[in-house]
Amino acid sequence: MKKKVAGAATVFAAVIVIAIIVLIVVGLCLPERADIIQGQVETTDYRVSSKVPGRVLEIRVGEGDMVRKGDTLVILEAPDVSAKLDQASALYEAAQALDEKARNGAQKEQIAGAFEMWQKAKAGLDVAEKSYKRVANLFEKGVVSAQKHDEAKAQYEAMVATEKAAKSQYDMAKNGVRYEDRKAANAKVKQAEGAVSEVSSYINETVLTAMADGEVTEIFPELGELVGSGAPIMNVAMTGKVSLSFNVREDFLPGITVGVEKDAYIPAFDKTIRVRITRIKNVGDFAVWKATKASDGYDLKMFEVRAVPVEGADLKDVRSGMTAIIQ
Repeated sequence: MKKKVAGAATVFAAVIVIAIIVLIVVGLCLPERADIIQGQVETTDYRVSSKVPGRVLEIRVGEGDMVRKGDTLVILEAPDVSAKLDQASALYEAAQALDEKARNGAQKEQIAGAFEMWQKAKAGLDVAEKSYKRVANLFEKGVVSAQKHDEAKAQYEAMVATEKAAKSQYDMAKNGVRYEDRKAANAKVKQAEGAVSEVSSYINETVLTAMADGEVTEIFPELGELVGSGAPIMNVAMTGKVSLSFNVREDFLPGITVGVEKDAYIPAFDKTIRVRITRIKNVGDFAVWKATKASDGYDLKMFEVRAVPVEGADLKDVRSGMTAIIQ
């Protein structure tokens, strides 16, 4: 009986040994599985927002819609800004009127009136001069008193001053406004133009357009809601600007260097695109890493590898978040 048990044990052990040998041989004969690096597709997004607060009057696109650069996305209502534009326009018109007045100078009627006053003063001066000369002759002969002489002289000198003042008023009316006044009036016009341009730019901000081709991924406010200055209204993914991001363990980095081109497989659409490595960056100690010190090895850190499709790569239907695989 003991001999039978011993024989069975020997046979069983032999079978185990043979099975192990077969497994080892099969394992050695199997082709080595290529290591794969898994990452994801990323797109450049931009947020659509307005400089001015307003109420959402119209949303012309929906999530998932493809938009082209310049397409109207959202229209806002901002009555406060419209009122400010009316005020700025009124100030501009007033400044223009003052500038025209400064450039055109006095009216013809004002010039004619100043000329007539000058002629009147000249006539008065002529009479005063003749009267003074008569009184002066009589004074020298002792016919009139010194007081009469002084009165006639004062009257003559007063008319000389009056004539000069009238001539100055006529010259001023004829020559127009001073250069400094014209320059100041022109500066007022430019200031008003700047105010109108500024408010007009705010009005333009109530019509929001696409800055680049892309896909609308998110819309935040609902129709009729108030949005603040700078508040995001929607996200647009720029489908033309695709990049791939991989977290690669450092023992997989050999052969992956900046400038190297590789094939990236996109399982979602069963397509392969050619990409070029553009950046390799340490993601920091907080990132996932593999500890091997327990087995007398060393720690393996993770690096972020960025790649972009080469020119001519087929990016149709590629979306942000899709899996990408490189070997």
